Amino acid sequence: MEQLDPIFKPKSIAILGASNKPGKWGYEMVARPLKTGYSGAIYPVNPKGGEILGLRCYQSVLDIPDHVDLAVVTAPAPNTPQLMQECVEKGVKGAVLITAGFAETGNKGKMLEDEVVKIARGGGIRFVGPNGMGIWSAAGQLNLCFETAPKPGAIAFVSQSGTFGGYLSEIATARGYGLSKFISIGNQADLTASEYLEYLVEDEETKVIVFYIEGFKDGRRFFQVAKEAIRKKPIVIYKGGSTRAGARATLSHTASLAGSEEVFEGMCRQAGLIRAQEASHPFEIAEALVGQPLPRGRRVAIVGSGGQGVVNTDACVSLGLEVPEFDAETIRSLKELLPPHAPPPRNPVDFAGSYRTALEEASITEKLLSLDYIDGVITNVPVNPMLWGLKPTSTGTNGLLPNTSKVVIPGTDLFVSLPKKYNKPIITLRFRHTDNDSVVDALREAGIPIYDTPEQCARAMYALVKYAEAQRD
Repeated sequence: MEQLDPIFKPKSIAILGASNKPGKWGYEMVARPLKTGYSGAIYPVNPKGGEILGLRCYQSVLDIPDHVDLAVVTAPAPNTPQLMQECVEKGVKGAVLITAGFAETGNKGKMLEDEVVKIARGGGIRFVGPNGMGIWSAAGQLNLCFETAPKPGAIAFVSQSGTFGGYLSEIATARGYGLSKFISIGNQADLTASEYLEYLVEDEETKVIVFYIEGFKDGRRFFQVAKEAIRKKPIVIYKGGSTRAGARATLSHTASLAGSEEVFEGMCRQAGLIRAQEASHPFEIAEALVGQPLPRGRRVAIVGSGGQGVVNTDACVSLGLEVPEFDAETIRSLKELLPPHAPPPRNPVDFAGSYRTALEEASITEKLLSLDYIDGVITNVPVNPMLWGLKPTSTGTNGLLPNTSKVVIPGTDLFVSLPKKYNKPIITLRFRHTDNDSVVDALREAGIPIYDTPEQCARAMYALVKYAEAQRD
């Protein structure tokens, strides 16, 4: 924590290789912190001096009159050893090396990289990269990666790819997932995946840790650390280079050896890591892990009309979850809450396409959560009547019809209270999208995840089950 705080919580940063030309890394590393709320001091550094974006540009980091916590290096690779030596003399404690042209280019680049590492370690500097895209830290309000700063949140994302990781982060932000950190780790010349994991497991802003990894510099240590870390926080991992051709590509991308797919899968299983199978899955999974209680077992109840319930059931069973049939007494009591034409609610529960109020949906969900042989529920986002084409003829609470407001608000309040009341997770599916939906806002505020497909719901519940099992092992 002491070594990495200057990187993720810097009070001052120096941009080595700063530039006045928009589009160049040296320009963006000055512009992005300026326009996205970084409150610390920013010191551009370029031998030509002058001024960049209204800030005085120093000819050397040694000319800066104040202390510098973090150096961001965008200068050409051959200049990096000298710049690192100057950072040592200045007393800088952390660095982010954006610059490429090191070990990923071959033996000559590897020798240059080794020289930079030797200087940094001799001077007590820890650094991210090289060959990366930078970092985002909500705690330090430091953005080196994005044109628009991500939404602060509880998910830390560590990516071995800069551009691809940044793209996934932008998708996550667009979908409303908040990030505590984004770290483009590049070649891992100094700081490695296991050290980022050690830091993040103690980071108060982070609740779930997500990795995109192509290969490890310290695979054995990473999994040793992960086995301990998993007891504090869930870890979701997506690995590139799983095929022979993909493994070849990782060597030229981030100078990484992808390793055996069978060994990696076995280590994930032993350590309790949750492995995502597609690039879009990690953040979906992480959202559920951030806000929902862990299930005691694999038994799921499903609420969904017609094909929705069928597909949800198939998706759950394909992942090894159980969808047990309800007992006779539960079936009888549920039938009283369903329309007369609905099929017997054996699991899943089918509304048969009928309109139902938020209060009815919440009551059914509570009934299912109360069953001792059900560990979690997948259901719909409770219905807001305004989305069904109902228009108020007079003003009621929150602009709803007086009679609908009496069920929407209490129903939503009941629904969001259920995970904590029963210590069981709820996963929801939403087919209708609209702006300013008070029900959706209430669910998100309560940490109840909302997905667009049955498969996403099943994966989220599966992740909760897997993490619960890892905690018990």
